[in-house]
Amino acid sequence: MDSTRVTEHPTSFERPQPGVGPVDHHGAFPLAPDAVRSPGAAALPAQARSGETPGTPGAVTPYGADGRRPDGPPAPGAGPAAAGPEHSQPSAAETGTHRPRPAPESIPVQPGTGQDRAPQVAEGLERRSGQGLPAGRPMPMRRDGDRLRYVGAATRRIARGIDLDEIVMGLCRATVPTFSDAILVYLRDPLPVGDERPSGDFVLRLRRTDRIPAAERDADGVLSPPLLPEPPAPFTAAAERCDVRPDGALAEVLRGVRPVFADAPGARAALPELLGEAGVPVVPVGQRAILAPLRGRRLVIGAAVFLRRAERPAFESEDLLVAAQLATHSALGIDKAVLYGREAYIADELQRTMLPETLPNPTGVRLASRYLPAAETARVGGDWYDAIPLPGSRVALVVGDVMGHSMTSAAIMGQLRTTAQTLAGLDLPPQEVLHHLDEQAQRLGTDRMATCLYAVYDPVTHRITIANAGHPPPVLLHLGGRAEVLKVPPGAPIGVGGVDFEAVELDAPAGATLLLYTDGLVESRLRDVWTGIEQLREKLVATARLTGADHPPPLEALCDEVLDMLGPGDRDDDIALLAARFDGIAPSDVAYWYLDPEDSAPGRARRLARRALARWGLEDMTDSVELLVSEVVTNAVRYASRPVTLRLLRTDVLRCEVGDDVPQLPRLRQARATDEDGRGLYLVNRLARRWGATRLSTGKVVWFELNRA
Repeated sequence: MDSTRVTEHPTSFERPQPGVGPVDHHGAFPLAPDAVRSPGAAALPAQARSGETPGTPGAVTPYGADGRRPDGPPAPGAGPAAAGPEHSQPSAAETGTHRPRPAPESIPVQPGTGQDRAPQVAEGLERRSGQGLPAGRPMPMRRDGDRLRYVGAATRRIARGIDLDEIVMGLCRATVPTFSDAILVYLRDPLPVGDERPSGDFVLRLRRTDRIPAAERDADGVLSPPLLPEPPAPFTAAAERCDVRPDGALAEVLRGVRPVFADAPGARAALPELLGEAGVPVVPVGQRAILAPLRGRRLVIGAAVFLRRAERPAFESEDLLVAAQLATHSALGIDKAVLYGREAYIADELQRTMLPETLPNPTGVRLASRYLPAAETARVGGDWYDAIPLPGSRVALVVGDVMGHSMTSAAIMGQLRTTAQTLAGLDLPPQEVLHHLDEQAQRLGTDRMATCLYAVYDPVTHRITIANAGHPPPVLLHLGGRAEVLKVPPGAPIGVGGVDFEAVELDAPAGATLLLYTDGLVESRLRDVWTGIEQLREKLVATARLTGADHPPPLEALCDEVLDMLGPGDRDDDIALLAARFDGIAPSDVAYWYLDPEDSAPGRARRLARRALARWGLEDMTDSVELLVSEVVTNAVRYASRPVTLRLLRTDVLRCEVGDDVPQLPRLRQARATDEDGRGLYLVNRLARRWGATRLSTGKVVWFELNRA
């Protein structure tokens, strides 16, 4: 910064104030020049400042010739009379009033009385004007005021930070170069959190060494332009790590809490222990370094070292109080930042564990999702999404929104999501799932309310069944670029109780994309929900137009385009978005049979599977498929009382599903040498790519997958 800037900012810490003089370029605080004094001495000329007695020739009274104070309104009783007899005013006797008592500086000297007050007056003027003090030294009263203003501005700067780095940076920027030429900030590693009380030795790690370049200094009123050239790099050479011994000198100084000069008895040994061998040669001698412990609410969490160069006056005893204030505010801010960071970490982990880490890859459908918190400082919300594979290659698509944006809302969201996963595993219809979610919300509390949309997609039939509980309706983007808002009965929110939910079954053509979302995407302070839904529909149409009528837009890019519709004032709520691209399974890739529960059923199942594989050109898989189909069908026929279903699906893998009316799920066990059964699932587990069993409302389904040859 240029010299003009220095002139424009008289003080080192704040904007110019009345009565504040130019900066002392070698001291820590502004000086009080002769041109700035108290009101009573402001009008005194050079003669009075040099000791001339008021009332003598050449002396000047506190009021000007026109009866006005040089820095204020006319004096009491003063008026035009001072200009001449033609403007004379009534006397005090005529008006019945008394003349105002003149200021002490204007009391005339009574010659010959021996009580002339000229020496006292001159001495008082010298004290007020700064005369009689050593050259270059500011008045103590003014210096104390500057310190108070500096501490206020510096602590405000430190208090702006919300995380650890911001607070440490605030301390450095408020300190260098105004209070010191450099600063070293050491913090415990790791920093204690809350009520933690680490025992034994602890480590201090150098967090920041600051010699702030001129380019990084701001002009917000806290810092002044650089007064001196930047110190060389060795000025702040110090060890990166310090092991604090409980019986060492550094530990003793830190336990004392109060800042000390470098020449104090304890600091002489503590500073080399802190700074290491590299820092010892560059520590200024005398009172040019201050070691200030940083104490949080319960523990010492670090230390700060303030350094001044030889060209600058040394620290004074009052500067220890300034260092103590800076250290206290910084330590408390760091303590709160660590607590805030821990809470933010817990909230982020809670939110992350409540939402699915990855989406499944069900047959016949592709999925993509997005989640945006309402703000970076409040990542916890009640919105969630989920995709749950169901028996028969179906998939359940769920999106919901719990009222509120707190840890409680996130916890309730997690409970409802877990309940929805459990109900989906029972293969209940969508309306039944919402009914049980409603009962669960009522058990959690009377004010636990949420909206939810539950849909089940069947890739074989190309149909989707949807039930809604007070949630915004989904939008379906067709392959040709047409987007429609699906007409789904809205229903009541979960938690109201005593309401029925209705499900509708709709077509889900191949190539279409279903978009499920929460109200944060379409509703804000600037627009209502239906306006937002219409804007979403138009955004989908415009995005689909870019890829043409024969090609659907890429799913991930589509999600990004949808989120781009949000404006600056549209982030009032967190947003959950789930997009499903329906690929379906062609009828030619599906083979389906019913088998009577007879002893001949396994043989018939092998023949049907062999024919299907020959039709699909998968004869190389015949032996493995026949063996596994025979084992699974045999186990189903043994306990079933109704026809057994057998279905083969050809996708990127070959999937086989066997269903029966027995709800008990098979379990893999190690058969003994004398057992006649118990080896069927062992063979399935060894030969199949994946396998599983799912309970249905009418029984169960056992399935396995094989990689295509």
